[in-house]
Amino acid sequence: MKKYLLLGLIGLSVTAVKAQDISDALRYSQTNLNGTARFRAMSGAFGALGGDLSSLNVNPAGSAIFNNNQVTFTISNYNTKNKSNYFGTTTSANDNSFDLNQIGGVFVFNNNNPESSWRKLTLAVNYENTNNFDNSLYSAGTNPTTSIGQYFVNQANGVPLDYLVTRPGETAGGLYSYLGAFGGNYQNAFLGYDSFILEPNSTNPQNTLYTSNVVPGGNYSQANYINSSGYNGKVSFNAAAQYQDWLSLGLNLNTHFSDYTSTTDFYENNNNAAVPGSTNVRNIRFRNELYTYGNGFSFQVGAIAKVTNAIRFGLAYESPTWMKLNDKLRQSLVAYRDGSGIPAIFDEGITNVYPSYRVQTPSKYTGSFAYIFGSNGLISIDYALKSYSDTKLKPSDDPTFQEYNSIMKNILDVTSEVRVGAEYRIQNFSLRGGYRFEQSPYKNGNTIGDLQGFSGGLGYNFGATKLDLAYSYAKRDYDQQMFNTGLTDSSRIKSVNNNVSLGLTFDF
Repeated sequence: MKKYLLLGLIGLSVTAVKAQDISDALRYSQTNLNGTARFRAMSGAFGALGGDLSSLNVNPAGSAIFNNNQVTFTISNYNTKNKSNYFGTTTSANDNSFDLNQIGGVFVFNNNNPESSWRKLTLAVNYENTNNFDNSLYSAGTNPTTSIGQYFVNQANGVPLDYLVTRPGETAGGLYSYLGAFGGNYQNAFLGYDSFILEPNSTNPQNTLYTSNVVPGGNYSQANYINSSGYNGKVSFNAAAQYQDWLSLGLNLNTHFSDYTSTTDFYENNNNAAVPGSTNVRNIRFRNELYTYGNGFSFQVGAIAKVTNAIRFGLAYESPTWMKLNDKLRQSLVAYRDGSGIPAIFDEGITNVYPSYRVQTPSKYTGSFAYIFGSNGLISIDYALKSYSDTKLKPSDDPTFQEYNSIMKNILDVTSEVRVGAEYRIQNFSLRGGYRFEQSPYKNGNTIGDLQGFSGGLGYNFGATKLDLAYSYAKRDYDQQMFNTGLTDSSRIKSVNNNVSLGLTFDF
């Protein structure tokens, strides 16, 4: 009875657990190179060019460059290869998927009034996957010092033992669900205690400190499997106008939606000598299944100036994206002890449903230059700035989010991105290529490294129909931390993305 009275009182002032952290906020702040095959073949350098439906994601004034109504469909194959190094052991994992990643149309309304300075109005709708989350990661190695037991100890310290003990007639699942109202650390503390991974520190009379019951001695064999799927989608409603023959202005109103699933399986075992008379834990499997979904809004404004027939400049602003997200989390745990042939298992099928929260991604500024070689070809350069330190989790008065926002302000940076694209036409054929470079969002440049990518492709113009093919390559290194406390060691990931896109365009 005492426990429930205490829980009831504390529950009035304790915020419910959150499954979110800084990596989750960054997931919605970063975008991949996606879009039409022509756009991808030129590494997305379209800020001063326009005339392509995916160019609207860089500069919404780009739709005013169209001379005809147009519809484009694009399908893509995504292949991701991850090579992991964890304490000197190298492992790898691959993921491959197909997707209809872009579909859109633009409608051109010419102004036939010769006395008006406004030449045309264009309206467009375009859907794109701004981020593909399909990925597989496998890291394994021998940790010389730290067990996952320390993670559960850190989660449990400060939680009174009385909260973790089931009463007669009370199920483990019932107590786990009840503790969810008081923080994820309460639930993880219960998992650790219920599976004998941790035990109370005998020197602490308040029973709020714990020690690990994992067999001591180091050299813990650990493996971490992460499989994710889903996407960030974006629908842009665009309007643009051409003033005289030299200036185009545009506006996008964007609606965003996200669907993300991640399953993490962590395994640990050791062959250390047993402590005489103990029931130390030797093998552990800890599984977390996270599902995140939600929607959001952003807007973009832009302009393209045609200085001469050959030279164009572009300038665009992309607002923050304001996302409202929801998380669901399911956990299970299996632990084996010395001297017991029966494992401790928690797999109640309970799903934690957390309160909605918001993510505000950073805004983005893009300046662009393009040189047109008559009807033979072109070269285009985009330069963009984005301040990742402005990323925020909300509500901002939440103590946990305040801490995360302060950390992001200190460790994230203002980044620059360069995209270069070129196209050369030979009769009905077009040859394309591109390069892009994106700085790390972290000030240390190591937690997530710089991104470099190359692309190429070709297109054929049948007249009213165009067929485009593109290949893009990108690589980036980053650290994958095991857990955010206790076991904080990271595996170093070398990630390579190879994508092939095929697009079909109809003019009418």
